[in-house]
Amino acid sequence: MEMKRISSGKLRAIGYDAGQRTLRVELDDGSRIDYSGVGEEIWRRLSSSGSAWSYYRDNVEEEFSGRRASASQEKRANPLDELFKK
Repeated sequence: MEMKRISSGKLRAIGYDAGQRTLRVELDDGSRIDYSGVGEEIWRRLSSSGSAWSYYRDNVEEEFSGRRASASQEKRANPLDELFKK
């Protein structure tokens, strides 16, 4: 999932998977939370909001159940690892 870097309240990045209808938020402490069942309209409004933290608190955190992203979801493969056989 591609993450969009932002700086709004405690939000540091947001991302959306339209196929899975999953919204991921990254907080200032580095934790990531996934929200399932989130429609594209919510994503569009969050990603274009002038006050993303307020929108998130009012329309995502209060309305959807979140779960911490697992370590395997958070781990990003370095594309050079295969090249250098790491």
